[in-house]
Amino acid sequence: MKTLVLPNFDDLPGESKSILEQVKKRLGKIPNLYATIGYSAASLKGMLEFENLLSQEAIFTPKEKEAINLIVSQVNECDYCLAAHTTLAKMRGFSEEETIAIRKTQLPDTRLNMVLKLAQSIAENKGKADQDLVEAFFGFGYKQDALVNLMGLIVVRTFTNYVFINSSIAIDFPLAQSLA
Repeated sequence: MKTLVLPNFDDLPGESKSILEQVKKRLGKIPNLYATIGYSAASLKGMLEFENLLSQEAIFTPKEKEAINLIVSQVNECDYCLAAHTTLAKMRGFSEEETIAIRKTQLPDTRLNMVLKLAQSIAENKGKADQDLVEAFFGFGYKQDALVNLMGLIVVRTFTNYVFINSSIAIDFPLAQSLA
């Protein structure tokens, strides 16, 4: 079966190499998933720019965004993104136990847990959110911009999930605990 494989850095388009060098300066390494997305310079650039633009809106905190990344990656069963975002969630202040609770939508923080359930609903239902969860979201004081921002965060993570799921690349982060 033909699948995406980890590219040789020298075989990537020039624009991808340039972008990945910037990623390496910022993160200290080039994650295998980013290198693989680099087969398409436009996809790599677009994904990183979209993620950056979404993060500039101060609707969700960086910690909340990691929780959203985890629940979407759980829905899509992406072991790579679960590993990467568990690591990042811990760097943002979540404990190991909290990362598990996020993935099970069982956080004691009812507001964040509701956001996670809404993100889960959107991801599971191909964009169609459970209307009771949307109402609850607005009931917690979120506005229209927050719902659109949440959908953007879900789209970015779903893209990276799908790239990994259709690849044979190694996970270069500590593995996330199994929920089983």
